[in-house]
Amino acid sequence: MNTVTMPNSGKTVSRFFLGTDAIGLKNYEQSAKRLDAALRLGINAMDSAYVYVGGDSERALGKWMKERDNRDQVYIATKGAHPDANGPKVNPKAITADLMESLSRLQTTYVDAYLLHRDDPTVPVGPIVEVLNEHLAAGRIHAFGGSNWTHERVREANDYARAHKLTPFTLTSPYFGLCLQVDNPWGPGCVSIAGEEGREARAYYAEHRMPVLSYSSLGRGMLSGRVTRDNYKELLDHAALTAYAHEVNFQRLDRARQMAGEKGITVPQLGLAYSLSQPILVCPLVGANNEEELRQTVEAGQIRLTEQECAWLENGDE
Repeated sequence: MNTVTMPNSGKTVSRFFLGTDAIGLKNYEQSAKRLDAALRLGINAMDSAYVYVGGDSERALGKWMKERDNRDQVYIATKGAHPDANGPKVNPKAITADLMESLSRLQTTYVDAYLLHRDDPTVPVGPIVEVLNEHLAAGRIHAFGGSNWTHERVREANDYARAHKLTPFTLTSPYFGLCLQVDNPWGPGCVSIAGEEGREARAYYAEHRMPVLSYSSLGRGMLSGRVTRDNYKELLDHAALTAYAHEVNFQRLDRARQMAGEKGITVPQLGLAYSLSQPILVCPLVGANNEEELRQTVEAGQIRLTEQECAWLENGDE
């Protein structure tokens, strides 16, 4: 298993994080089997969020960890401060309220990583950094970062932290993958560091060796190996249709199919290998649905592409 030692916690975890936005209590037996299989195959990092499945993603994870008595064996990253019907929640009071409820749901005293699910650029970074450091000092979180935060805001937060002798953001979770995020999948506030527009952000994260927990690493199914120009509307959800089902990505999919065939691997394995072959430290969030998909994911961790192969997947013969 390809692994990485995570900032602050010191835990060595799989490069792949299992996304749990389909893990819940209503399908708990199936969810527990998927979590068992992931851990058995070496994927010991789980990504969740306060808003996933109305909170049941965290509740199911908590139930599973308590039943298996395996809290110390897994790395839990969860997210909070996602806007709700009343608007943005990126403020100390809301961050604290979401975190405390997440800990209760997860039946744990700490999370290995806590990420702010969205940003609110109207809020100064100072109070945000300070409240996260308070929870860090209390042992409720072992590291923190931003999901869908621009690198400029991360840099601003970390400049504040250094100036005030506080712990900075050490993780980030934007979109990154072979597909380009042409439009926001879930409305305003989604951040991508893929493509030419993400070059400066990638350079920043490479310089600081900050792990990038890349969501929708296979374009929400665009690189599942099943999608074609003829059937994509039946296979992809609204977010994928909005953000990834565009001609620029169908061309990348064509090239991915060709290269995967030449290498004797699957299209999703090639997509994951693309992410792992970058100068930045990418930890793809994966949504494998069964043990075989998990096994193929793990095998993708051993595949590396050259810089020239990555460029060809992006641009063809240009």
